[in-house]
Amino acid sequence: MAARGIKVAKFGGTSMGSAEAMRRVISVVRRPQRDARIAAVIVSAMSGVTDQLIKIAVLASKKDFSYKELLAALETRHLDTVEKLVSERNQAKARVEIEKMFRYLSEAVQGIRLMRDLSPQTLDYIMSYGERLSAHLLTEAMNDQGVAAEYLNARKIIVTNGHFGAASVDFKATNIATQKYFRTHKKLQIVTGFIGASPDKKTTTLGRGGSDYSAAIVGAALGARVIEIWTDVSGVYTADPRLVKNAKVVPELAFEEAGELAYFGAKVLHPKTILPAMREKIPVRVLNTFKPADKGTTIVSSFAERKVKSHTVEALTFKRPVIVIHLQSPEFFDVNGLMARIFEIFDGYRTSVDIVATSVAGVTLTIDSDKHLNEIVERLKKLGSVSVVRGKAIVCAVGGSVNVAGVAGKMFTALGKNNIAVELISQAASGISITFVVRERDAEKALKVLHKAYIS
Repeated sequence: MAARGIKVAKFGGTSMGSAEAMRRVISVVRRPQRDARIAAVIVSAMSGVTDQLIKIAVLASKKDFSYKELLAALETRHLDTVEKLVSERNQAKARVEIEKMFRYLSEAVQGIRLMRDLSPQTLDYIMSYGERLSAHLLTEAMNDQGVAAEYLNARKIIVTNGHFGAASVDFKATNIATQKYFRTHKKLQIVTGFIGASPDKKTTTLGRGGSDYSAAIVGAALGARVIEIWTDVSGVYTADPRLVKNAKVVPELAFEEAGELAYFGAKVLHPKTILPAMREKIPVRVLNTFKPADKGTTIVSSFAERKVKSHTVEALTFKRPVIVIHLQSPEFFDVNGLMARIFEIFDGYRTSVDIVATSVAGVTLTIDSDKHLNEIVERLKKLGSVSVVRGKAIVCAVGGSVNVAGVAGKMFTALGKNNIAVELISQAASGISITFVVRERDAEKALKVLHKAYIS
């Protein structure tokens, strides 16, 4: 599809969190766009709404009638936003739409109460109302202020499998549906983030934080010039500014670097966001809704080109808590496909492995969820002796030259001088990142020590 010259903009929960915040969104969308026309605005639910919807559904499944108060408060919040955001001449129409959606939502929740059953499929349907409501609100407000906009439920264009709660996208079907829809709908589309639909039209969700992913999916399908992620921070920081006071915005990162940061704990981007954009070589900009003049961070497709501009370490993050699993197998060299058998076990329980290290007769790896830990350990015991260590964290450093001679030495010397023990070190051959495991209680200290050594 010939769609060069367009962009996709996504606004998160804080950007959609109130009438005042939505006014800022409208201001951003309405301002002159020098680089490309905004074809689609992807929105999250208003801040806190998804958690409230989950709570309502859980209470209803337990026949706890307090869910009604929460549901009424949620409706009041959205109707109050209509009153503050939409002019009197158009309020009645906007209120009708919101009230209608709450009637449908109330009926669905009542069904949960009567059945006393909350399946993943039903929960996805309930959660979808957060984005559907916010998208309707923004569409009504846009039109009220003279911006020709249409509401687009992403279930019409994003096709997924039936794995409720964290559905996988069928990109071929999604691209066809998205391109076809946008060919016949020329107005600005206000699109529900986070949700899609299975081939049999059941509502699915893409996992928490999936609105970023939705933006990348739509942007990639349309061949957008750029994908903008508008949030409440001014880009990707060198470290979490809540922990490191002198952290600063990184002007540019490669997709691979951003992916490492996202995967190992940075909160700005959903880890999946960059995958569709990376495949299509579409830059992703991380920008601040509340400080739109800030330049933010641009995430580019070519690490090979970007690394020549990079200084050893560009940014740091960490993930906690982490669980370390040691497997000792005396038959390590006699059993073909041991690693394949190990990963098959983890895949069977949909549990991701972060770091892997091997020795002569053993394998050590880390995971960040204990949801199926007991079952996994029992399966692993058939391959050898197993020990589990909790209370760990993974620290990740990214940059164009982290594999330059002396960088790792300086890093671990600094940590050693601060009595921070390091284990399970993994260094990307391409020089994108160094990751290592420390005690969970040392994670913040390690971040500050390395930030001071390389960035401050």
